[in-house]
Amino acid sequence: MADIKIGRMVIGVAATNCYFVYREGNKNCVVIDAPDKGKEIAAALAKHGFSVEALLLTHGHFDHIWGASELRQATSAKIYALDAEQPLLEDSRLNVSAQSGRPATVKVNKYLSDGEEFTLADITFKVIATPGHTAGSCCFYIEEAGILIAGDTLFLESVGRTDLPTGSGATLERSVKEKLFVLPDETVCYPGHGDETTIGHEKKYNPFLV
Repeated sequence: MADIKIGRMVIGVAATNCYFVYREGNKNCVVIDAPDKGKEIAAALAKHGFSVEALLLTHGHFDHIWGASELRQATSAKIYALDAEQPLLEDSRLNVSAQSGRPATVKVNKYLSDGEEFTLADITFKVIATPGHTAGSCCFYIEEAGILIAGDTLFLESVGRTDLPTGSGATLERSVKEKLFVLPDETVCYPGHGDETTIGHEKKYNPFLV
């Protein structure tokens, strides 16, 4: 059994899941998505003895990035995202933050490519590009622990919306079926909103993908 643990904070106007992943006994952690209140995320983790090594972004929509720059400032953590998401992250209209009343952009420290593997906080992540919700949406797969952090690509018996800039319903469906449904059925999927599910459950019961 892997000693990798995952915690969740639900933050912001869209009740977005902010995850933190760590190896038991190691106080370095990796945060995935920073919906808002970056200083408060940092303070909450520090209260429990955690040091934030990095922030991974599943995509660039406002409700996943509003706290990103503040979290980096509070912790010195570097920000990572898929390379295809750069245009959206750096344009407040494409990422819908301008329309939501708080224009925001993010300058990423390191852009990642599809299939790339990297290790942070003694945990190896694999980047899975899953365009559809946005052109540069991605998931982060921790094979050792059977964990997929899916952003807004795949939800419990649902999928992400595709009516915002750079979204495509057909592309999203293809991404899930070709990139995620090939993972082991027991893989636990942690979405950007709502409760976790498994790949096996979604293959059987997701009405948008049957």
